[in-house]
Amino acid sequence: MARVLGAPVALGLWSLCWSLAIATPLPPTSAHGNVAEGETKPDPDVTERCSDGWSFDATTLDDNGTMLFFKGEFVWKSHKWDRELISERWKNFPSPVDAAFRQGHNSVFLIKGNQFLRFDPVRGEVPPRYPRDVRDYFMPCPGRGHGHRNGTGHGNSTHHGPEYMRCSPHLVLSALTSDNHGATYAFSGTHYWRLDTSRDGWHSWPIAHQWPQGPSAVDAAFSWEEKLYLVQGTQVYVFLTKGGYTLVSGYPKRLEKEVGTPHGIILDSVDAAFICPGSSRLHIMAGRRLWWLDLKSGAQATWTELPWPHEKVDGALCMEKSLGPNSCSANGPGLYLIHGPNLYCYSDVEKLNAAKALPQPQNVTSLLGCTH
Repeated sequence: MARVLGAPVALGLWSLCWSLAIATPLPPTSAHGNVAEGETKPDPDVTERCSDGWSFDATTLDDNGTMLFFKGEFVWKSHKWDRELISERWKNFPSPVDAAFRQGHNSVFLIKGNQFLRFDPVRGEVPPRYPRDVRDYFMPCPGRGHGHRNGTGHGNSTHHGPEYMRCSPHLVLSALTSDNHGATYAFSGTHYWRLDTSRDGWHSWPIAHQWPQGPSAVDAAFSWEEKLYLVQGTQVYVFLTKGGYTLVSGYPKRLEKEVGTPHGIILDSVDAAFICPGSSRLHIMAGRRLWWLDLKSGAQATWTELPWPHEKVDGALCMEKSLGPNSCSANGPGLYLIHGPNLYCYSDVEKLNAAKALPQPQNVTSLLGCTH
């Protein structure tokens, strides 16, 4: 006959069993794989994304250096890894993405082999008239190009119109400028080129790609205090250069409201403008005349006329670094003036003012990587 255990012994056995239970807990799931009570169900997105047989379709960087990963109809941002539908973030763009790349600091392109989409990585905004056809912008195809009309209604020519062929003897540049980030541009008609880098080739782009709220063409351009100024006719457009080009509220406005006018003269347009690095002196050229004014004075600035040997120029640029093999000077700033097919170099503004005759010109297409 079994004896009933005393209370102290029973309490001791109960404590021992409780200690063993804590030290060796039961498995979290049952034999059927059910989630144990109180546990979080695994995220199927994480499970799939972290599996051995899974891979992304494309990846690129946004403006903050954060990786964007594309797979199927979804896009992920690294760090948070929140999943988002591509069609919700970029309307009217079909998923999945075949390729993605970033150009400069304010454009990311998504390709789906013949359609592509461009968006601002800071604001996430897509310019109008997208998506577009890759064959009209990234490769020379017979009967295609932005500006060339064909049966599909795609338009605009970069590769076939002589005015946009970078090595054509008919090329005429209308303006040059460089922003405070070192990005250097040449303008012709409704298009522009990057001069400071050729890693993406020497392809021209519509002005509306980089400055969607900007002018249709640029007559003069200059940069000062993290702002880029684009002039068309009597209008000036001012863009902030930090985190991409953002049009300043209230612009465009008349140029005279921004910088005033020369005494007794009303300018219908300007031919060129430039500022040398580290200076607030803006130089403006119109026809045979050259003036300088202090931008710090705004619309109250006094315009002072300067001597120079040119009858007219189409564009001007003052830089402190070499602009490829055609740098005007080995050290210090170089001043470039263009007129038609000719490129004129001066080591500084003082040399320009002192010159009695034009220097030996170079070919303006040499700025665009052309050898002849």
